[in-house]
Amino acid sequence: MLTRRTISSFMAACGLALAFCAGGSADAQEFVYRGKAANGPTVDEYLKQVGPEARFVAHGSLTIDGKRMNCGKRPTVLNPNFDSWGGAFPGFLILNIKKIAGLTTQVKLYVYSHECGHQFIGADELKADLFAIRRGVKWGWLDAHGIEEICTFISKLKGDAVHPPGPTRCKLMRNRFRELTDGTAQRASSAPPSGARMLGPPY
Repeated sequence: MLTRRTISSFMAACGLALAFCAGGSADAQEFVYRGKAANGPTVDEYLKQVGPEARFVAHGSLTIDGKRMNCGKRPTVLNPNFDSWGGAFPGFLILNIKKIAGLTTQVKLYVYSHECGHQFIGADELKADLFAIRRGVKWGWLDAHGIEEICTFISKLKGDAVHPPGPTRCKLMRNRFRELTDGTAQRASSAPPSGARMLGPPY
């Protein structure tokens, strides 16, 4: 059985270090499991350890501000006591519903999509950012105003051994957004296309 100490050691080993400095507070930005997938907890093991406040949301059932989201067939755990806005273990995502509550809709969708990106492309933070931007444009929920909201959010974050500084990430995401939109009108749809349950390669 997975112990609380084991989960703590997973988190320590994976470099949960980036601080968010706003109003004198310092919160961990994100947890991504960087060990071998076979050694990570299952979603059931994770739920047993985090306690009754966490809620399991089956794939295809998650809505964020009225927008239905999915990450292939991966479920989401809503954990109000999680250290950061979101996180990812192999096979499932984590969202802290208290922390994301004050974010704008497009930033919330970015956080979720960034964590989803880790499921497809691994631990690379920049690739997960670009995955989220591609998804936002493809699915129609990300516009020019939204990319600026994301940049305002991310630019407050300092870098560490695994996360580049927020302004660097913002610049790359802005560039990718411009490449994808190319000055043309974006899709009007605010929901994923009907055939988009499983995403293809992020680029």
